[in-house]
Amino acid sequence: MTIQYFEDTDTLYIVLKNTDVAETRDLDENTLIEFDAKGSLVAMTIEHARERAELPDFTFQRVAAASTPARRDLGGPRASPRLFR
Repeated sequence: MTIQYFEDTDTLYIVLKNTDVAETRDLDENTLIEFDAKGSLVAMTIEHARERAELPDFTFQRVAAASTPARRDLGGPRASPRLFR
């Protein structure tokens, strides 16, 4: 994943996958989303990014899968196995 901020145009460009873009859609007048030939999200462009996002407060945190609590540790309701038969 790559995140680029272009100060001269106040544009944030987030690339999720390095692959060819097959389709670009307007999410709104200042946001474009790009998809590959299989329909998977490839990238997102956000215009007027400083107005629409808290760029000065941007941080990145990578959380390892092993540190993610298991469902049973969350204290939430557990699904009954019979629901999945």
